[in-house]
Amino acid sequence: MILSDTSILQAIEKKDIVIEPYDRSCLGTNSYDVHLSKFLACYVDEVIDAKKHNQVEHFEINQQGIILCPGRTYLGSTVEYTETRQYVPFLEGKSSVGRLGIDIHATAGKGDVGFCNHWTLEISVSQAVRVYAGMPIGQLIYFKVEGEVEVDYLSKASAKYNTRNPQPVESMMWKNKF
Repeated sequence: MILSDTSILQAIEKKDIVIEPYDRSCLGTNSYDVHLSKFLACYVDEVIDAKKHNQVEHFEINQQGIILCPGRTYLGSTVEYTETRQYVPFLEGKSSVGRLGIDIHATAGKGDVGFCNHWTLEISVSQAVRVYAGMPIGQLIYFKVEGEVEVDYLSKASAKYNTRNPQPVESMMWKNKF
């Protein structure tokens, strides 16, 4: 079940959902709009290795925006820091963003109960497009969880993205054993 605007507001009031900064005008019928931060990163190496800690170069979007080009993975982040205690957050791109040929995530659209951080975006584009810090980039949709959560994300020993960080975070796949 997807939470309505009224249910999202009630969850925010009870601190089961935290959004910082919060702006009431960003609350839709059943979602909350999030914005692209000024922080971006790209992998340094041309070939990314799933078994190693791949280095990224961080940079910032200035007032004139920045042109994203096809064939690169850009890691971005949301302006908003979020927490969820009772609900599963899903991050989806806004239709206006999709119509510009921008994908904001490759596979990681679902968060976990207990996720507390800025969202890292895995941005790719189908053609060159200029983006700006602060532009609406996606929307969070919250789903009700059936049953009790035994161990939330924040409490998991294997959680790799728990350190609060407004900058995008590169893949930590290398921490997995395979």
